[in-house]
Amino acid sequence: MEFIKLLGILIVIVGFAIKLDPILIVVLASVVTALVGGLGAGGMLSTLGTSFVSNRSMAIFILIMIVVGTLERNGMKEAATKLISKVTSATAGTVIGAYGVMRSFFAAFNISFGGVAGFVRPIIMPMAVGTVESAGKKIDKNYEEKIKGMASGMENVAWFFFQVLFVGGPGALLVQSSLKPLGYQVDLLGLAKVEIPVAVFALIVAIVYYYLVDRRYLKNHHNGIAVGGSQTSSDEASSEDNIVRE
Repeated sequence: MEFIKLLGILIVIVGFAIKLDPILIVVLASVVTALVGGLGAGGMLSTLGTSFVSNRSMAIFILIMIVVGTLERNGMKEAATKLISKVTSATAGTVIGAYGVMRSFFAAFNISFGGVAGFVRPIIMPMAVGTVESAGKKIDKNYEEKIKGMASGMENVAWFFFQVLFVGGPGALLVQSSLKPLGYQVDLLGLAKVEIPVAVFALIVAIVYYYLVDRRYLKNHHNGIAVGGSQTSSDEASSEDNIVRE
């Protein structure tokens, strides 16, 4: 009879095999496993509560998803696009570069904006895409995917290099604890001083690189279709394919 406790696994396998709703499958499997395992309703709720409290930091992304989804539903993306459209000289590369500078400054104080899911996707991406669409053009899919990669890459560069500047932060402590067994006594303040030129150099390289990549894609991968308009003729699309050369 011990095998009956594995009934939840069977429910998961069958549920995904017949393509039921994933949330329904997980909840149903959890309830069935708790009941056949002898936990009961009270024991199941107690276990869920204890697990959530002990791992609550891992569940922060759930709150971020809810907040971001609510804001997007109420026009956050449109507001970001409208805001950046007022800056006529802005491009996706300059938006990402400016974000890198801002992100690096706050990362040096160990302040996070929620990463790619919490800030880059709902704020930076619409602004970067809006620099292209504000000119009355529809962005090419490949170009949009490239912008996603560049924005996410800037987030990673800024956070990776600049978080070590915060004395006592997890990055600095990791370096200190890793070098200590090797016989190196690392002073956290000294580590931050050494890291400053490295972090600044990494940021400059990232900004220049993404700017140049953006310029190349802006020239070669724009499809020249007006936003909200109809498909242009093949000759017009060809002539507009290399827009914004200046």
